[in-house]
This record gives sequence, structure tokens and C-alpha cells, in this order.
Amino acid sequence: MAAFCLSFVSIYGSFLRRCLAAAGLSSQSVDIDSATTISFWGPAASTKPPLVLIHGFGPHGVWQWRPQISFFSRQFSVYVPDLLFFGGSSTESADRSEIFQAASVAKLMEKLGISRYSVVGTSYGGLVAYRMAAMWPERVEKVVIASSAANMRRRDHVELLKRAKLEKVEDLLLPSSASQLRKLFGLSVFRRLLMPDFILNDFIDKLYSDNRKEKLELLKGLTLGQDDTGTICPLSQKVLIVWGEHDKIFLLEKAVELEKLLGENARLQVIKNTSHVPQLEDSGQFNNIVNNFLHGLS
Repeated sequence: MAAFCLSFVSIYGSFLRRCLAAAGLSSQSVDIDSATTISFWGPAASTKPPLVLIHGFGPHGVWQWRPQISFFSRQFSVYVPDLLFFGGSSTESADRSEIFQAASVAKLMEKLGISRYSVVGTSYGGLVAYRMAAMWPERVEKVVIASSAANMRRRDHVELLKRAKLEKVEDLLLPSSASQLRKLFGLSVFRRLLMPDFILNDFIDKLYSDNRKEKLELLKGLTLGQDDTGTICPLSQKVLIVWGEHDKIFLLEKAVELEKLLGENARLQVIKNTSHVPQLEDSGQFNNIVNNFLHGLS
């Protein structure tokens, strides 16, 4: 019975906070306008090059970027914002598009007095990173899009649900039961994870339950992937696309197509034996690939 009294999420959350503090980051919050507040982890002050890490759906930012925060904070001023309706970020606006998310992160950086920075986005966060780079090329220096099909089509959603054997996307991306979360992990992680229901339910209770209504609205508010064209504009910045070889959320073929659509400044790097979260499954290789790109070494 004792195991059921323990919260893995709470214990790991304490570990995360110690890692972030050791990296020189602290939890902060900024009102970017009268209706919107963004919470984030970032340094108090730094002269290092700024790097913004943008999370996807699921647990908020620091859960998805812990190995990258520890690694990149040695050479960069790392900022990890919580997108709206994740963590402590909120808005009174009715806008639920990834464009609004991008504008909110850009406003945060402006409020912090940072005029130029590089961005790394994973999954849903990659869509936000793409929008930031497209709308503010004078601010966004380099772009890393990880496991994020900005070129997705409406039929890609249908095919994803078939792979998941589910009828609604929220049952996959906003799991409310241990079986649904286990299915999400099965599609997101290359190696099978064996977790008892009480741990999965702890994840759901503490990391997936908040703002479910608003998060569902975010999924419905996406402007990308609403038709079958999959057309996006090339970016003027240098772009690194990082993908897991066995990604079952966004198949590798989407990454190959994305590289062509983004133009001559884009290149694709595939990480073997990983799926939808290569930054966690093989953080060493992911970090080295991104680090070389940011430093212009490859």
C-alpha cells in the first residue's frame, strides 16, 4: 500500500527544480499585456547568447527539456516558457491558435529586453517555433524544429488516430486514463515503457488534468494542418530539423518533406532508435547535434 502514497511526479518535480537551480535558472512570471501572463524558467541576468526552448503538448516545459537545460545553460542563456494554459501561463484572450502562442512568446522575450535569440521547439512547440521564425525573422536567429510536422495535412490527423486506434485526438494527446496514457507513451517512445497504473494515474492527475477545456481548444485552434495542401513558406533562417527514426506521431516521411518545403537553408538530422521524443530518449546525441548547429559547426 505504501507505493500508492508516493508520488513519482512530486519526487521528480523536486529533482527538476534542483537541476534548474543548479543551471542558474529560476521560476519567473511576466504580464506581457493586460490579458496574458507567461510563466517561465530563465536566468536572472546573463551575457550568454539567448536560447528559447518551446515544449509540446503534455507536461509543461521543464519536464520535456531537462537534459537540454542542464547541457545548454553552460553556453547559453536558456529560457523555458510555459505555453498558454500549460504551467502557470494564462490568458483572457479567446485566441487559441499557434500564431497567438508564438506572439505571446515573442512578447515575453521583448519584455525581457532580448531582441535576438534562437528557438528550439518540439512537437506542438515546433509549430510555435516555426511561426515565430516566419513572423519575426529579424528576431529569430536560428531555428530547430524537432518532431514537429508544420507541413501536416488534415489526413495526417486521420491516419494518426488509426495508428492509435482512437476516435478523438484528445483521447491521445489529453489522456484521462492509464490506458490512454499508456497508448500515448507507446506511440511516443521507441523502447517499451512498463509502468503500473498508479504511476500513470499520478501523471494524469498532476500533469494532464489542468486546463483540459482550454487545451482541447488549442488543438482545435491550430491553423496549420487544417486542409490537405500541407503548404508552408520557406524560412530565411538556417533551420535544423531533428526527428526520431521511428516516430509514430509524425512519421519520418513528414520530416523528409518538411526539409524540402522549408528551403535551401533547412537540413534534416535523424536520430536512430528513437521515436517522438529524441531529446529525452537519446539526449546526448540530440544535444550534440543541436549544439553543433547553433555554433555553426555543421
